[in-house]
Amino acid sequence: MYNIQTLNKIAACGTDLLDKSKYAVSDDAANPDAILVRSASMHEMELGSNLLAIARAGAGVNNIPIDKCSERGIVVFNTPGANANAVKELVIAGLLLSSRKIPASMDWIKTLKGKGDEVSKLVEKGKSQFVGPEITGKKLGVIGLGAIGILVANAAAALGMDVYGADPYLNVEHALKLSGKVHYVKSNDEIFEKCDYITLHVPATPDTKGMINAETIAKMKKNVRLLNFARGDLVNDAAVIDALANGGMACYVTDFASDALIGVENVVAMPHLGASTPESEDNCAVMACKEVADYIENGNITNSVNLPNLEMAITGSAKICVIHKNVEGVINNITAPISAAGMNIENMMSKSKKDYAYTCLDVSGNTDGIAEKLKSIANVVGVRVVK
Repeated sequence: MYNIQTLNKIAACGTDLLDKSKYAVSDDAANPDAILVRSASMHEMELGSNLLAIARAGAGVNNIPIDKCSERGIVVFNTPGANANAVKELVIAGLLLSSRKIPASMDWIKTLKGKGDEVSKLVEKGKSQFVGPEITGKKLGVIGLGAIGILVANAAAALGMDVYGADPYLNVEHALKLSGKVHYVKSNDEIFEKCDYITLHVPATPDTKGMINAETIAKMKKNVRLLNFARGDLVNDAAVIDALANGGMACYVTDFASDALIGVENVVAMPHLGASTPESEDNCAVMACKEVADYIENGNITNSVNLPNLEMAITGSAKICVIHKNVEGVINNITAPISAAGMNIENMMSKSKKDYAYTCLDVSGNTDGIAEKLKSIANVVGVRVVK
């Protein structure tokens, strides 16, 4: 029986997929084999000796100690694309909110309460202060063409916007999904120079932190409208506030409110609503639970943030799964004791991701005691035998 701990509420449509004869799911599991989490911070949490996997029901993994997990041989999964449609819809709403001054106009309407029969005349007199442009025909720049960015680009193109997309890491799968109406450009600078609206869809990394700052804002068109539904750290709030004050930016729409942004004129700040739909939560739960079950039962890895994707069927007696440092000589050191124990290696696959690698060996023969021998090898951080 495998114990699965939930640190947040995980939709039942996901946890119900876990065979109750194999898995016990609870929020208080002691020393769990796997953890399902949404937004709860795990940085101060003790990781038990049984822990094999952590699945984040969502895309961002800032709440998980990735480096610590890698060192311990713990696979960290996320669920890319599961909340993509929910975020896309909110981004489209953000485009309209940024253009038509809808939030400010609604706040102003509330000030007319109690004016009685004068309300209609006051509305007609005051509505001109909320005039804003239509989005049709305007240029939208999409920085980051992953699962969400592509949906946003395609939807905006369908609404009649002239869409430009930039992503140096655009893969073939995503490229095939991109509308032919979207102009692919090679750099963010092209988007800064051309676009009336810019929306961010890149992960938060040391390279992207503060990518929108005084220097990059200076490259943008005057009165640009900026949308950030990716991560708060991508944008320097002080630089945006200065740009809004001096006319360099018309509006900033963000799903990541901060104390500095609250109450600033022409800032539309939301409380991280991007994935807050029942459909998104269900999709994330289903994907996370499937990833965990496939890894525990079959040793397959899909959508890991710290290890490579690798899927291999078992045709022999067992599959030996080894997580190790991505350094020279480790694979030879792994295969030698397996052969010495009299096992035949029917098939082997090995893939790496930055500093770590995952090697799976489909073997025939007696695997008793092999896991302990492999764990003693230098640079090996995790071993499992799946039958």
